Amino acid sequence: MSAQEKHTTRVAAGLKASINNPNVSEDARERAADRLESIEGANSDQHQTRQLAGYKATLHNDRTSAQAKEHAREVLEAAGYTVEPGPGLSPSEHQTHVLAGYKAALHNPRVSEEAKQHAREYLQEHDTL
Repeated sequence: MSAQEKHTTRVAAGLKASINNPNVSEDARERAADRLESIEGANSDQHQTRQLAGYKATLHNDRTSAQAKEHAREVLEAAGYTVEPGPGLSPSEHQTHVLAGYKAALHNPRVSEEAKQHAREYLQEHDTL
């Protein structure tokens, strides 16, 4: 568990304690409940994003079975993702777009350090960094 995840877990625990503490005012309880709801919502969004990223990785992993790839494709399509490259897009063009996306991630301030590290590793594996 990362330091950020531990911090979030501890903040959530404190908010839950505030909600259940009889010595806390009703206004403070409401604020704690609102904040707890926003924390839990952000965590579930992040969890879902990571799950979908795992399914995307499954599609490109040579060591996964055809059955696992089919399941990943179904899950991604159900979530609204286009699994196959666009029409008229050759495999080399698709790979160029993928590499460009990883390069862009390195310069995007909204991308986490973990994601940037993954992008660096991917680009190094493909001799483009």
